[in-house]
Amino acid sequence: MELLQNLAIGFDAALTPLNLLYCLGGVFLGTLIGVLPGLGPVATIAMLLPATFALPPVSSLIMLAGIYYGAQYGGSTTAILINLPGESSSVITALDGYAMARKGRAGVALSTAALGSFFAGTVATFLLAVFAPPLAEIALKFGPAEYFSLMVLGLVASVVLAHGSLLKAIGMIVIGLLFGMVGTDVNSGVPRFTFDTPELADGIGFVAVAMGMFGLGEIIKNLEDESTRAVFVKNVTGLMPTKQDFKDMVAPILRGTALGSALGILPGGGAMLSSFAAYSLEKKMSKNSANFGKGAIQGVAAPESANNAGAQTSFIPMLTLGIPSNPVMALMIGAMIIQGIQPGPAVMTEQPALFWGIIASMWIGNFFLIVLNLPLIGMWVRMLSIPYHILFPGILVFCAIGVYSLNNTAFDVYLMAGFGVLGYIFAKLECEPAPMLLGFILGPMMEEYLRRAMTLSRGDPTVFFTRPISATMLVLAALALAVVLMPAIRKKREEAFQEE
Repeated sequence: MELLQNLAIGFDAALTPLNLLYCLGGVFLGTLIGVLPGLGPVATIAMLLPATFALPPVSSLIMLAGIYYGAQYGGSTTAILINLPGESSSVITALDGYAMARKGRAGVALSTAALGSFFAGTVATFLLAVFAPPLAEIALKFGPAEYFSLMVLGLVASVVLAHGSLLKAIGMIVIGLLFGMVGTDVNSGVPRFTFDTPELADGIGFVAVAMGMFGLGEIIKNLEDESTRAVFVKNVTGLMPTKQDFKDMVAPILRGTALGSALGILPGGGAMLSSFAAYSLEKKMSKNSANFGKGAIQGVAAPESANNAGAQTSFIPMLTLGIPSNPVMALMIGAMIIQGIQPGPAVMTEQPALFWGIIASMWIGNFFLIVLNLPLIGMWVRMLSIPYHILFPGILVFCAIGVYSLNNTAFDVYLMAGFGVLGYIFAKLECEPAPMLLGFILGPMMEEYLRRAMTLSRGDPTVFFTRPISATMLVLAALALAVVLMPAIRKKREEAFQEE
């Protein structure tokens, strides 16, 4: 009964004309940036953060959430039609989706992706509504020591689940923590790492970091290697799957939804990990695994269901604990902070319309996506012919205007440019920027909880090990790090990264 009352609050907030408009705009923009390779939800949300200043908190977060799960839909369109995933989570969909398109079954592949994503999104949103409140209640019992240990676990998990070199991932976390320490110390009032620059007294702006690393960094990388977009299918027909197609896709959609929902909650998980895991599971369970990569409908249904489920359940730790499970959730936390909202379990009790409005909007957004996407396939196909060198000047101008409008200072624009160059350098060195962003977001919060815990314990560091919940999370973090440091695991991890 309480769940129904909460959902009534959510739908009351989400069904206002303004919020419906922003939900529609978010999912449409999400699909668009998913369709256009080189643009992703991280870069787009980073660029739109300044715009959220002028919007009500509920509207802005509904729009940003719509961009994220909308991009999972859009990414499949390019993966199927031109074998070029618009979103990283759609990489695996291209294997069988493009093969289906070459066999004249592009319409069936696109409708399979849309139906799987719609079902998975609906189920994952229900799970979010059911499990978020009890998790938030548990989180309310957390003290500073538990929160510090939880953030340590989150950072370690993001390192464990990152691709490539473990040492590079740890290094990126440390760099993020160091950037997060720039500014005036709250307790002593002493400037730290400001190099006598007054503009850095309040710390490095989150928007400048996000726009630079994920906006400008992506622009430079894509200009260096602009892919040729040869659209294989000019006109998409035959959208309705056959009776056998429905029979073949039901089980993969159910398994993909279940697996994606579980993996989406993990720090560092989300849509990409879910889609790869679902494809691997389906291939192992299939009686005709040799068909995978040659146009198996299961190879489209499973990963597309998993990535949408993973995208939506990744909101659970963000909304209930204030812990980002991936870079997009880190940006969502940044948007909440910009709006003056402290992320964490108190959001559900202090701002129920915001909390439940976001959840209710996901059902509405998934409905919008299924109605919008299939009729607009022809438009998406035409948009794929736009060269990237024509798109990037507009993106660049939008980034500069957005970051300048924060404090009306050119210093923020220079800062964004510096982080753009840094993002490109990290990409060339094969260092993922995501762990750095998580470290940048969580660093100041970790420092605050560390100091609180030490103050309450009168300087006794054993408080982190004598409190059961805190000790359990630290042990889990240590075990995860120990497992991934094993030589066999490290070798397999780096080989997988090189194959990608």
